Amino acid sequence: MQGEAVAADQKRGDKPNVDTWIAPDPLAAVLPALAVLGTVSSIAAVHWVGQDRTSDRAKSKRRAGVALRELESCCLGVQEIFRRFHRNPKIFGGEGGTAASPMKFGVHGPRVNAEAARQYHQLVNDVASMLVSASQNVLDVTSAIEDGEIQAPDELFYGFGEVQEQLNKLITQRATLRACVEVGVAASERLTRLVGELKSHRVE
Repeated sequence: MQGEAVAADQKRGDKPNVDTWIAPDPLAAVLPALAVLGTVSSIAAVHWVGQDRTSDRAKSKRRAGVALRELESCCLGVQEIFRRFHRNPKIFGGEGGTAASPMKFGVHGPRVNAEAARQYHQLVNDVASMLVSASQNVLDVTSAIEDGEIQAPDELFYGFGEVQEQLNKLITQRATLRACVEVGVAASERLTRLVGELKSHRVE
């Protein structure tokens, strides 16, 4: 049976699949990357639930300027990750028969070669690093906002909230893998700009 499949591939002019593997589920990489964007956009929450620093809360050990610079670097990093997803639609774009499949584990399993498998695992490693970095930097930045070290206008927080809404829609509407990547590219670019604007509102 396998020999017939290889013969059919060769008849179509395709390379046989003897040196390829079924890729790990691409959603296992894309979903954590969306979580990084969700972490950064959660800065919006400080506008709604933030309060002045209580007497028993320790002050952040890092200066606001340092946390903002590192958060901006994190945004640039996740922006590049989503661009890499976008450049590899065979793995991360749900190409083929699964293009219209909703966000769901177990429906995207393309065959990939060794180089594509290596790229997948490198991306997973990069996403993991960005998630750890984003969580710490956002914590420090929101603390700085509560402490008055960053004084930004309401409109800036609304921008972070709008990105949150975009990400929430992906989940509630069970968007396709391709839509997740495309929204991720746009959202990462906007968050990078928003964090850049926050830097201009740091109190000297």
